Amino acid sequence: MMEDVVRVFLCEDDENLGPLLSEFLNTKGYQTDLFQDGQAGWEAFEEQPDHWNICVLDVMMPKMDGFELAQKIKSKNESLPIIFLTAKTLSEDVEQGFKLGADDYLKKPFNTAELTMRIDAVLRRVQGKKPEPVAFYNIGDFVFDTQKQMLTFRDEEPKRLTTKETDLLTLLCMHANDLMERNYALKTIWGEDSYFNARSMDVYITKLRKHLAQDERVEIQNKHGKGYKLITPNANSVQTEENTETI
Repeated sequence: MMEDVVRVFLCEDDENLGPLLSEFLNTKGYQTDLFQDGQAGWEAFEEQPDHWNICVLDVMMPKMDGFELAQKIKSKNESLPIIFLTAKTLSEDVEQGFKLGADDYLKKPFNTAELTMRIDAVLRRVQGKKPEPVAFYNIGDFVFDTQKQMLTFRDEEPKRLTTKETDLLTLLCMHANDLMERNYALKTIWGEDSYFNARSMDVYITKLRKHLAQDERVEIQNKHGKGYKLITPNANSVQTEENTETI
């Protein structure tokens, strides 16, 4: 978790999910303001555009959808990071979100622990913070320790990954069974989308495929021109030191 209190602008119209998310984030030390439609969120944001550290926006909302709200928010505070919560996973929807300046996407339903990891990861990128959480992803019969950069298959000896392999596999796990946009991965890990960085990422994808080859249920699919998809039977299975909930 960040050293300072993180103020979260949360806009979610679901009458059950919104309060649950707000309460969960508050129990984790965030200061959360919940708005239940895009128009209400915009009216509050317009009065205090520098008050929040990050926005978490549902895409499908009444009165003003998340895309329109994000566009308005960026017009007032261009550097404010935004995470979209959405059931819309079509590539054109994802692309539209990133064109509007989104920093990440989280597909519903999702694990509450993953939301806090996404928030902290985005804030580390924009604020230059170093990673701190201990997180383990189950990938088929593999256990991936993101902090120690270790990949373990069943009872075998752990295999140490390079930093780039760890960063790339973490992103794939965060988008398990969903598309990890190529441009997003390049900008997040390599800093820019260039020909040479793209070739470098392809090399690391090949290395990760070899690391994961022992479990035939696990594969990294290439979605030509779009990105990659990590196929695993236990998507979003995240182990942390605390109990978590999928919502």
